[in-house]
Amino acid sequence: MVHTKRADFEQIGKKYSISPLLARILRNRDIEEEEIRQFLFGSIAECYPARQLKDAQKAAEYLIQTLQEGKKIRIVGDYDIDGVCASYILYQSFRRLHKEIDYVIPDRILDGYGINEQIVEKAYQDGISLILTCDNGIAAFSAIDKASKLGIDVIVTDHHEVPIDEMGNESLIKAYAIVNPKQRECTYPFKGICGAAVAYKLVELVYQLKGLSEEEVLPYMEYTAIATIGDVMDLKGENRIFVQYGLSLLRKTKNLGLQALIKIHQLKQEEISAYHIGFVLGPCLNAGGRLETARLALQLLLSETKEDALARAQELKKLNDLRKQMTGDGLKDALTYIEDNQLQRDKVLMLYLPHCHESLAGIVAGRVREIYEKPIFVLTKAKEGLKGSGRSIESYHMFRALSQCKDLLDKFGGHHMAAGLSVSENNWKILYQKLNKEATLTEDDFIKKIWIDMEMPFDYWEEQKVKELNTLEPFGKANSRPLFAQKNVQVKKVSIFGKKRNVLSLQLLSEWGREIKALLFREEDKFFHELTALYGEEMKNKLLMGEVKELYCKIVYYPVINQYQGKTSVELRIERYEWEKKKIIA
Repeated sequence: MVHTKRADFEQIGKKYSISPLLARILRNRDIEEEEIRQFLFGSIAECYPARQLKDAQKAAEYLIQTLQEGKKIRIVGDYDIDGVCASYILYQSFRRLHKEIDYVIPDRILDGYGINEQIVEKAYQDGISLILTCDNGIAAFSAIDKASKLGIDVIVTDHHEVPIDEMGNESLIKAYAIVNPKQRECTYPFKGICGAAVAYKLVELVYQLKGLSEEEVLPYMEYTAIATIGDVMDLKGENRIFVQYGLSLLRKTKNLGLQALIKIHQLKQEEISAYHIGFVLGPCLNAGGRLETARLALQLLLSETKEDALARAQELKKLNDLRKQMTGDGLKDALTYIEDNQLQRDKVLMLYLPHCHESLAGIVAGRVREIYEKPIFVLTKAKEGLKGSGRSIESYHMFRALSQCKDLLDKFGGHHMAAGLSVSENNWKILYQKLNKEATLTEDDFIKKIWIDMEMPFDYWEEQKVKELNTLEPFGKANSRPLFAQKNVQVKKVSIFGKKRNVLSLQLLSEWGREIKALLFREEDKFFHELTALYGEEMKNKLLMGEVKELYCKIVYYPVINQYQGKTSVELRIERYEWEKKKIIA
């Protein structure tokens, strides 16, 4: 699918001193013309004032009063990367102002998500005067009611959707203050910030009211950036500023825990990117909360010696390696389950995998969704009944589908593309049948769509043009890496390398005679299976020897600049390919 956004790309290019191609790519990402300047050149000076968050002033003033009176404060975080970073920001920033502050992060299995009545009861026993939540609390009605009865004030900082009643009105918890941009009465201009960003804003305001300089709070933007990427927020608007500035801090971080985590992954600190947070460092910070306790990740960030930092980083890496292995096992079980039960024809898939760790159900569901391009729920065995996570496709609103079946569910929540649920063992098969019966999906909905920015021969790319593309970094949700397509690409030779033989180096030739190197990250067996299925077994050896004269494919790719032994060159990274059934002369 090709983006077809309309605009005067020449005029936009002249206005912002960029190429018409870059102007087109920006419009393809729904960046309006008046937003382009901030997207390209925005600075931290353009971040919105914290005071614009509803209740932020009220919360900040009460926090300062509580700090001055020396009363006990307890932070209640969440067990994912956003909750860990938000907890770190609040704890570190307020600990320097007040020693009577501590934190609690709920256990995923024992406590479930967010603040609960048991946490409140423990706070009461410990003499806590004020509970400060982060990345949770907006729907914790019973817990906050209990806190009120026990005489504990609660300030909620959160970014999740506010619950809506049957009349369409907001159902707000009865906390002392609620700092959440998703509230209808909140006038904060950018609603898409993560929980750590809300925490950062509150700290910013407290520091301002205390007369502390901006330089005192800016270092915490490093953790806001990690959370923004790790929680998969839209990388546009204010989030883009957080991430750009935060990455610049991370590349010279003084945090011993982050230094250790970067070191054990053999990364260069000065080259850390959004990719490394999303796919290397972030999963380690999440692994503790998935398989043991998120306190491990927070303790890593709070490490005061290099020895402690290294030990904690190694522990989290081991947990993440185990998580990868368990995810792989869960995926194999899921695919076997689908085949054994002949579920391929179902519009909506629901799998019961009793041996899958409940914290991995969502990851496994996402992997299966990628393979079948169908909405899927993975159910696991819980203390009471079954718990599950779902991942959807664009044409299926998962939360609405569950809402139509709420009489069969013990509990559920979510949004368009993902959901969580609890269901009894007696009801899950009935739920499965009902979801399929009411699904209006067609075969066209199950065809995976790859969006490209435009068809572009790779002959176009020179180093300077690739460098201009890189000004759009960091890439991520709502700002995907630009993709291009080209037909009639001749494959001259293929080489295989990588520990798992999963990197293929292709020598390509364009219709206009330009040769270029392209990398394809895919298992050797899959690549050659597809090739030999079309052209026979001989083709593999001929291609490896470079003896094929005319073998054509079409590719979806993006260009990169490769540096090797002091030399730079433009190369391609292939995202998708398809063989073109032309006559081969070998």
